[in-house]
Amino acid sequence: MNADLEKLKRIIAGSDNIVFFGGAGVSTESGIPDFRSADGLYSESQAPRGSFEPAYPPETILSHSFFMSHTKEFYRFYKDKMLYPDARPNDAHYALAELEKQGKLKAVITQNVDGLHTVAGSVNVLELHGTALRNICMTCNECYPLEKIITAEEIPQCSCGGIIKPDVVLYEEALDPSVMTKATKAIYNADALIVGGTSLNVYPAAGMINHYRGNKLILINKSETPYDRYADLIIRESIGLTLKTALLR
Repeated sequence: MNADLEKLKRIIAGSDNIVFFGGAGVSTESGIPDFRSADGLYSESQAPRGSFEPAYPPETILSHSFFMSHTKEFYRFYKDKMLYPDARPNDAHYALAELEKQGKLKAVITQNVDGLHTVAGSVNVLELHGTALRNICMTCNECYPLEKIITAEEIPQCSCGGIIKPDVVLYEEALDPSVMTKATKAIYNADALIVGGTSLNVYPAAGMINHYRGNKLILINKSETPYDRYADLIIRESIGLTLKTALLR
């Protein structure tokens, strides 16, 4: 085990209020592409999964106004490009769930909408951008599972006749203030903050790191971030392997 992993292991062993803040890089090891990398969703080089090419940029399609005005086209893109129902948690998800069971990890704050932290067994998961596993009727607020979206022929509809919308934060929509408050409080009170799989370039989520007041800021990311100069430990390796190794006794 190299010196950085040894240091991470010591930090985890000596901390009782750890918070994890993660992004798309946590889920890429489960086969879910990120957004902004060379092979990400927003890259023109990404090979299409489905049978059509969208007529609009992804940022436009994934906006509130587009959802309201072009709902059918939104769902064609969303189902073809955004949903990975066969994806399973990886070593990072399971390691974090184990840390929570040990009583050390107090919260997982994630920008991802795939729900894999919950599937892996984490309980206190704060989903800044919502989750694709939950879908809500815009008329009566009835809640539906992901299967309802996947099996719908075009626009998913509630039994009341209303349109069902994924409980994810689209462009032009605000983050849930109650989730933001809980996440901010968790970061502020943490004695160790592990940030992984995120470029820390997407705001307002990335700005939440500024609320950390401790001296154990760990960044696990394969590329540089704007917060590298504030970190007490930087690891450029696989986040799954890193967290799994750090938990080995």
